[in-house]
Amino acid sequence: MENMIYLDNAATAWPKPDIVYSFMNEFYRNNGVNPGRSGFDMAIEAGNLVENTRKRLNDFFNGDSPERTVFCYNATDGLNLIINGLVGEGDHVISTNLEHNSVIRPLNHLIREVGLDVTWLPFNELGFINPEDVAEAMQENTKLVIINHGSNVIGTVQDLAAIGKVVKDTDAVFAADCSQTAGVYPIDMQAMNLDVLCFTGHKAMMGPTGIGCVLVRDHVEIAQTRAGGTGVRSAYPYHLENYPWRLETGTLNIVGIAGLWAGQDWMDERGLDNIRNHELNLMNKFVQNIRDIEGVILYFCDNLENHLSTVSVNVRGMEAMNTGTLLDVDHNIATRTGLHCAPKVHEQMGTIEEHGTVRFSIGAFNTEAHIDKAIAALEDISSFVLKKK
Repeated sequence: MENMIYLDNAATAWPKPDIVYSFMNEFYRNNGVNPGRSGFDMAIEAGNLVENTRKRLNDFFNGDSPERTVFCYNATDGLNLIINGLVGEGDHVISTNLEHNSVIRPLNHLIREVGLDVTWLPFNELGFINPEDVAEAMQENTKLVIINHGSNVIGTVQDLAAIGKVVKDTDAVFAADCSQTAGVYPIDMQAMNLDVLCFTGHKAMMGPTGIGCVLVRDHVEIAQTRAGGTGVRSAYPYHLENYPWRLETGTLNIVGIAGLWAGQDWMDERGLDNIRNHELNLMNKFVQNIRDIEGVILYFCDNLENHLSTVSVNVRGMEAMNTGTLLDVDHNIATRTGLHCAPKVHEQMGTIEEHGTVRFSIGAFNTEAHIDKAIAALEDISSFVLKKK
């Protein structure tokens, strides 16, 4: 761990800001009780944090109302709520080859179990979805268009506003997986005509694992697919239909919500544009310096506009896993190798045989020195492979 260079921020942002660690610890020690269940002071304070965080997140993403800001375990949990609560037998869904398994697998289960019809749109040569392709894929029974805002493999950021403009003129619901972009890119649900937004808290939102959120616009109704305690109207024999309880069950992750609150404090202090520009400047330096290293293959970085600080590479003649091992063992650099839970991306890129790619994902606490060492490490590994030939 000592002196490790962490370049796996697309998996989870690390480290977190000190304010997140300290606020979570302080709040949980002093008010870590069940929110909304009791009338004593600590329970009221915990409930206030929950409701204030709902309002703050609703404002951050320009949703319609705090009541429709629903807490969940993570993006996978939230995306399952969205998909299973919106579509079923006889429906058609439009999605893309950029999706994470948190979208692919729930849709595949519905394909297998109820015959759901799904159109998977390919990305173009620059890694983007053409909004015209979304329009052409529309059918009379299209119920949901669900798009990955920022790819966790190739880093491209989709034009949600352009796609939202297409979907707005139909009866379909437009949903986005914003796991990689929330906390880095500005997202305005109303301006983008985005009906449902889902994010996880442990990436750029700077919260801990085990917390996520779904924001639902007022005109959208997601069916309740789970039931249990809410702390409200306990004598009622069925789960409540009102938001947020419609999609929330059981005791909330209060310490996770505290982490989201503190993460918002840190973003407000640092500034979203400053965070993004810091990461992208480091990414640009990395890309420009490895572009000409002999034997290094760089994927979808010809156009660095609308791009996350996430880059996928391979070293020609070496499987991704082996490159990652050398980065770790010889250079103390942590990356992510493999298919990144996004097999359709690799199928379209043709990287299945290499068992995926090596992903470098730069975060808010990385430095130019980290990038210099990563560049030198790739030069060393590529030179080693070339010498073996």
